[in-house]
Amino acid sequence: MTQKPRIKIAQVITRLDWGGAPDIVRIICTRLDADSFDVRLVTGVTLNPSAKTASFLRELGGRVTVIPRLERNIHPLRDLLALIQLLGLFRREKFDIVHTHTAKAGALARIAAFLAGVKVIIHTPHGHNLYGYFGPLGSKMVVLLERFLSVFTDKIIALTELEKNDLLGYKVARREKVEVIYQGIHLEEYFNVSQDKEAFKAAFGIGKDEAVVGMVARLEPVKGPVYFLRACIEVARTHQNVKFIMVGEGSLRAGLEAEIKQAGLKDRFVLTGWRDDAPRIISMLDILVLSSLNEAVGMALIEAQAEGVAVIATKVGGTAEIVRDQQTGILVPAENTAELSHAITHLLNDPDKRKRMGQSGREWVKERFGAQDMVKRIRALYEVCLP
Repeated sequence: MTQKPRIKIAQVITRLDWGGAPDIVRIICTRLDADSFDVRLVTGVTLNPSAKTASFLRELGGRVTVIPRLERNIHPLRDLLALIQLLGLFRREKFDIVHTHTAKAGALARIAAFLAGVKVIIHTPHGHNLYGYFGPLGSKMVVLLERFLSVFTDKIIALTELEKNDLLGYKVARREKVEVIYQGIHLEEYFNVSQDKEAFKAAFGIGKDEAVVGMVARLEPVKGPVYFLRACIEVARTHQNVKFIMVGEGSLRAGLEAEIKQAGLKDRFVLTGWRDDAPRIISMLDILVLSSLNEAVGMALIEAQAEGVAVIATKVGGTAEIVRDQQTGILVPAENTAELSHAITHLLNDPDKRKRMGQSGREWVKERFGAQDMVKRIRALYEVCLP
């Protein structure tokens, strides 16, 4: 009996900074059945490589193609050169499926895949730029571009029903072209975090009896770190036995540090920069906060709930499908420091409620956001799309 040839797939993304979209790509690359799929990773240069990233790339070995000009930021000349390199790669390798991730890689690689005659083109936006990132004119241009790219895209994977409804509402794609597949994580990494919590807290200058409120996100405007900071400054005035930690890096860091210094609270805040040990960081939190202005999913929300940590998030994008309001956490309006500080205060004052929310969150994530289920559904989509 002749063995069926493996399905040849390219996973394309601009960079592999850990978390969110790169995490999904990592799971797809490592969990798809190697007997049925020949998976290649096509990526730009990673700006903040971690130990996990290095280990993942070593595991893939020769199945990685780095295109240095495939960057997140827009640069016409480098973008054109990246497009030419992608076109050459796709023609040479003759992939059955090209699966693109995030906006920039999705634009260049979908055009290249179409010109190369790739059989199936699939795109996962991992959120979108349709609104909330640019002004009215910029947003309109993005919508027009996504409508154009959708013409030669076979399937678009939305991470939430709300994201799907946005794609339909802005007429980016027809209903039959959009598939909702929830983001999955390696649940075992979060269910079984073992550490000396007190010693880990001490490493950040946090006492064993001090509560910890944290944010795990890029320090960029869309993540709303300034609202988290200002809400915590309000909470700090009435709660002396609490420390605040911000995990991530970004363009707003210097401004945040200046505001903390001006408030006279340098001893109450910890800014860690990039970390590749999210499970350990989250495990020492009493509350995780995500104060985004726009959010596809909010990976940290899934991770925190998996670890039994109560969460507070702004009700934007798909977060209402990730956090069950008043059951696994609290949802508040975006850009509202008063509501955010009130929610933090409420949970700090009610440890029993935090515990109940944490337990509910763990069960909720277990039944909905596992990596195995996500990969199973993606595999099924691949097989249905192939002619």
